Amino acid sequence: MKVIIIEDETPAANRLTKLLHTINEEIDVVCRLDSVVSAVQYFQSATELDLIFMDIQLADGLSFDIFHQVKIKAPVIFTTAFDQYTLKAFKVNSIDYLLKPIDQHELARAVEKYRQLYHKKNDDFSEKILKLVQEMNTAKYKERLLVKRGQQLSYIKTEATAFCYADGKLCYAVDFNNNKHLLENNLSQLEEQLQPNKFYRINRQLLVNIEAIKKVHTWLGGRLKLELLPATNAETVVSRERVNAFKDWLGQ
Repeated sequence: MKVIIIEDETPAANRLTKLLHTINEEIDVVCRLDSVVSAVQYFQSATELDLIFMDIQLADGLSFDIFHQVKIKAPVIFTTAFDQYTLKAFKVNSIDYLLKPIDQHELARAVEKYRQLYHKKNDDFSEKILKLVQEMNTAKYKERLLVKRGQQLSYIKTEATAFCYADGKLCYAVDFNNNKHLLENNLSQLEEQLQPNKFYRINRQLLVNIEAIKKVHTWLGGRLKLELLPATNAETVVSRERVNAFKDWLGQ
């Protein structure tokens, strides 16, 4: 089994390598990477892999940024000292999520889960991931967003939300009737909590509902610019590093 480890802390990478060899001497750690940049460069020309162990918080950013820049086909087991990224991990190629310090028995179970999922090489990857997420019951997304109205709290249904945008430290939702609502959550939280097949964060400022996208225009520097309905004054240009992932999302 060929695996790579993406981990910016050398002691943690050494320990994981040792644990993997303890579990099975046939596990071959073919490469160890320590940053988003080095991982992107590796995947742009990498040979086939069986499994990836990926720390979430790297020195130059979150490892989720890697998925915005290159397409990764191999399954991923995330390793992290924090548990707030669990849901986001299962929106990408994750088949398991291990908290540090990694327990040998939990690691062994994660590797065995990989073997059970991938013993048939011709199985469709997306179907396996979908089945796994459904079985683990992790993908419970919000149906309503909490709204502030003066001294009162109310809600807006997510299906009625056209887009959400950040304005300084505040975050607003705009419904399809062009009504603006002040939200309790920020965009990063909403990105985690809303259905990923319905909502996409195109840049730092804007999270859009696919139903609100009227037109998609090619833009400068290989970027894309969205025309939304209702219209917005927020920046609607898809960030350069998100263009490929956005196209995949739009056409899924």
